[in-house]
Amino acid sequence: MATEIKVPVLPESVSDATIASWHKKVGDAVKRDENLVDLETDKVVLEVPSTVDGVIKELKFAEGDTVTSQQVIAVIEEGAAAEAPKADAAPAKEAPAAGAQEVQPKAQAAKAEAAAPASTKPAPAASSELPPGARFTAVKEGIDPAQVEGTGRRGAVTKEDIVNYASGKTAGVSGGARPEERVPMTRIRKRIAERLMQSKNSIAMLTSFNEVNLTNVMAMRKQLQDDFVKANGIKLGFMSFFAKAAANALAKYPAVNASVDGEDIIYHGYADISIAVSTDRGLVTPVLRNVERMSFADVEKGIDGYARAAREGGLKLEDLQGGTFTITNGGTFGSLMSTPIVNPPQSAILGMHTIKERPIVENGQVVAAPMMYIALSYDHRIIDGKDAVLFLVDIKNQLENPHRMLLGM
Repeated sequence: MATEIKVPVLPESVSDATIASWHKKVGDAVKRDENLVDLETDKVVLEVPSTVDGVIKELKFAEGDTVTSQQVIAVIEEGAAAEAPKADAAPAKEAPAAGAQEVQPKAQAAKAEAAAPASTKPAPAASSELPPGARFTAVKEGIDPAQVEGTGRRGAVTKEDIVNYASGKTAGVSGGARPEERVPMTRIRKRIAERLMQSKNSIAMLTSFNEVNLTNVMAMRKQLQDDFVKANGIKLGFMSFFAKAAANALAKYPAVNASVDGEDIIYHGYADISIAVSTDRGLVTPVLRNVERMSFADVEKGIDGYARAAREGGLKLEDLQGGTFTITNGGTFGSLMSTPIVNPPQSAILGMHTIKERPIVENGQVVAAPMMYIALSYDHRIIDGKDAVLFLVDIKNQLENPHRMLLGM
């Protein structure tokens, strides 16, 4: 019995998907729940598993084709088994006719000679055959022309080839090569580019900065880490402190948690915080829902789960939808300071950065402290500078006094 494999139901915000890569070909055996194909959307890569055991009978689309929701992309013959190669098939094809035993090698040799010019580049000219300029440059630079790939007519080595080879050799590039590769953008990368340009062109964006002394946060993590791991099965990281501080501050400054819809402002009475996660395919921002109600352990487990899913290609579309505020951590890559870009329709994004021990003044004394620059980029159309600055100061105060955060203060 033939079973059709269809594109999963796509949400309204995603109109179609692209065949990224087939993991099976026609005639291959496949097991139930085995991944057949990766579908790339604007947001995530979806895996489409087989629903039955059988053999691939037909693939209706090639890699790179665009498909829509519920469209049939493959047909599987249920319960069939892949045919093994017949033992006598290969010898039958290879055995020549009795009268053609002497003719066949000659024909093959003729075909090989005819194909050689089309598939093999001419050998570089010998030093005596080089143009005067190329020969002089080769001698001057101490280069064997036979090692240089010619770009002139019929593969001739030119003076420019010798010069480029010499320059590349000096720069440590093997063979003087200057490789280039042109590849199409993935759908996710295209979508990221579109969103960034949309943000740049539609938002009056401004960024405010502050710095945070993380001495108390680091001391608390060190003191409670072992007990936290025993109780929750996961480490206590920095992101949960920032996520909880942001959720508390968003409740105090609702404009930072708002979004623009035409000529209206929508104020959200909940903190759905998008956490930026870097993957090989680009940056994704899965959403932690109702962070204001979550414990530190819940936040850490949620972030860890999303990070694993993102890197293994297991994120779902609904994981990326919504979000009222975003936190991004460039500090994991060593960024000291940056101006993050707002993710529309959100109106603000918090940027974390690397922790550096710097001298600061406390009680008239210069001491070393683990400091982090934080940045808030925001939509100045609905968020005044005063609210943005006070929001950052509120986060700073919570992180420098984490016991107040734990008490909801």
